[in-house]
Amino acid sequence: MDNKLELHSLRRDYTLNSLDEDTVSPDPFDQFQQWFSEAQSSGILEPNAMTIASATPDGIPSARMVLLKAMDKHGFMFATNYESRKGEELIANPHAALLFFWGEMQRQIRIEGIVEKVTKEESDNYFQSRPRESRIAAWASKQSRSVSSREKLEDEYTAMTAEFEDKEIPLPEFWGGFRVIPNLFEFWQGRSNRLHDRVCYRLVDGVWVIERLYS
Repeated sequence: MDNKLELHSLRRDYTLNSLDEDTVSPDPFDQFQQWFSEAQSSGILEPNAMTIASATPDGIPSARMVLLKAMDKHGFMFATNYESRKGEELIANPHAALLFFWGEMQRQIRIEGIVEKVTKEESDNYFQSRPRESRIAAWASKQSRSVSSREKLEDEYTAMTAEFEDKEIPLPEFWGGFRVIPNLFEFWQGRSNRLHDRVCYRLVDGVWVIERLYS
């Protein structure tokens, strides 16, 4: 049986919009907010879903989807178990890349930057805003560690539910937020004939420099 995937014919022309380095916002955070608002208005499911790529100190990469939980001029915040694979990698090697892909709009945004833990107060404020079930799950799950079965995971969740019955659920010491502080943004707009628009912002001596890239 031939299981070869026939992928060469999977093509789509991109004709929805354009992007010009002369008309984008001079501030990449403002440009991000503009595109993000348009993604929200378009009805895209979870426009805050983003890929985050991390790497070990010796350069072995890994990537996964997370949800953006806050964004301002200081950076992009998400939360996780600090003892997970991504948590340990980001602590040991505080550099990351983010990717937002909105296929319905034929757009993507790449972001690169350095990573820092947010303050405990910021982590706690976000943690307490989560549904109670999600807070219990944060305590129950030893994220990225091996577990013998689904039943074992559910048993630990049940045990934590009983432990916190009629109690406030505190922020775990091993759980909290990271902030990616950008030094590069790239806005990509799909165009016809694969001649895509790519506008890049690079932080040079504290100033955002804008340039167009070849597609």
